[in-house]
Amino acid sequence: MNRLAPTAVSRRPCVSGKHEIYCCGSRVRISQSGVEVLTEPCVEYCPLHDALYGTKHIDREAVRKSVESKVSTVGFCCRERSFRSEPVVAYGASEMMQVWLRKGLIDCAVVVCEGTGTVITSNGELVQSIGARLTGIVKTSPVEEIIQRIKASDGVVLDEATARIDQLEGVKRAFDLGFRRVAASVASFQSKTISDIRKLRTRPDQDVLVFSVCNTCARRQDLKHIANADIVCASASNLLRTVIGKKSLMQVGVTIPVYAVTKKGKKHILVYLEELKAKLVAFRTSALPYEVEGKGPRLRVSYATKSLKRQRRAKSPP
Repeated sequence: MNRLAPTAVSRRPCVSGKHEIYCCGSRVRISQSGVEVLTEPCVEYCPLHDALYGTKHIDREAVRKSVESKVSTVGFCCRERSFRSEPVVAYGASEMMQVWLRKGLIDCAVVVCEGTGTVITSNGELVQSIGARLTGIVKTSPVEEIIQRIKASDGVVLDEATARIDQLEGVKRAFDLGFRRVAASVASFQSKTISDIRKLRTRPDQDVLVFSVCNTCARRQDLKHIANADIVCASASNLLRTVIGKKSLMQVGVTIPVYAVTKKGKKHILVYLEELKAKLVAFRTSALPYEVEGKGPRLRVSYATKSLKRQRRAKSPP
């Protein structure tokens, strides 16, 4: 396996192609014309966003500046895209997948990268380099330099011509390539893909661990699909905290909780924790989610009101 050497961006990285992502609940378009925030953020404050970008209050301008910072510092959506595998958050999907690959719990990961779309790889450093500062990618277009960089680092791009995002086809391709134990990340705006993956007719020796990510804007109709994941990141969603958190077997983190929904998910998180270089506290509880007042993201009042109504309608886990 080729090792992924760190790369640095040029002084003036330039966006290539057209891309749309979610950031703090805002839909954002990134192109050579600049960064355009298409919708209002639903998050008013996020501790992670504060730690990374020093943002105390999130509005359209704060979202725009944080995305522009990502473009200028790591070459996000640029030909000069930086690949660095240092961990950024404690319980991120890419951080966990990197450890699982190193420990041999999985054979490959199916992830998404801007400029390439769906990527299949057994290179844990590449998984972390892609996901380190990534937010939910809605759609993207091919960036040849990023594609070639990923291919040179033992990554397989599902569709080099269109850079389409299709995690179901990514899992199928992984099995076709001979991988047997696969981990796949799926964003909430593609939540049905989780259920589609579960319907795959696989061989007895084939298995998929699904990590549900980018769930800030998850809707009530997404819950039945997200509930089929093994591990779920709550992001800033009160709905997921209430519904998915309640049915989970284990929780790591309080600010941005991550839930193990299945025994397999719990096992994989425990293996990851063995490798985490941090002091930890573990204790029993009669019910989840575990929350601390004042911790975690704070939603805008208008969005929080809508979220509360959705929680009340969701009387029981799907």
